[in-house]
Amino acid sequence: MAEVLEGIRKHISSGVKTRELDEFAESFILSKGAKPAFKGYRGYPSSICASVNEQVVHGIPSSVKLKKGDIISIDIGVYYNGFYGDAALTLPVGDISSKAKKLLAVTEESLQVGIESAVTGNRLSDISFAIQNNVEPEGFSVVRNFVGHGIGRKLHEEPQIPNFGKPGQGPKLMPGMTLAIEPMVNEGGWEISILNDGWTAVTKDQSLSAHFEHTVAITKNGHDVLTKL
Repeated sequence: MAEVLEGIRKHISSGVKTRELDEFAESFILSKGAKPAFKGYRGYPSSICASVNEQVVHGIPSSVKLKKGDIISIDIGVYYNGFYGDAALTLPVGDISSKAKKLLAVTEESLQVGIESAVTGNRLSDISFAIQNNVEPEGFSVVRNFVGHGIGRKLHEEPQIPNFGKPGQGPKLMPGMTLAIEPMVNEGGWEISILNDGWTAVTKDQSLSAHFEHTVAITKNGHDVLTKL
């Protein structure tokens, strides 16, 4: 999974169609003996989600061409040997604005602080609080309509992991839990709308949005990030 995301990173350039990124990802995943987890899931038509600029998540790959100054969020799921993995990142297309650079940096940092809170003995909402507390002081907002989740034998399992909330609430984190932690952060307000395709979520105010995600296993001594190189 980390390898396919790195491969997509190398394919990001002005003029590339988001459908071409999907074709690369599907071919790569199948070549490793794995299966794309998203394709066919609840009717989703593609192997990746490719969400450009104001698109928050679940953007369907198409003939749309990337252009310089865009940002694109790639979300990908893989099924291998009976288990699922889920990861995402947001990438720049060439030079991007300073505000967009800050949005990407803060969102990726919020994922990291969330992961740092994913340790045995903490409560689930400690992850949520850490993410929100990292994002909002920077002037950005946390999407509230979509959340992280448990993952393992199924793509989406309990518990749900909001990216906002008070600390010290929810189930206690225990060794053996596996969580998909995924902050989605908007440049403007947190409200979203769903386009007519029934999948693509966009910011209501048309501001930029970024998304980073890792699958993380809770261990006796802390955690293990399963979806990084």
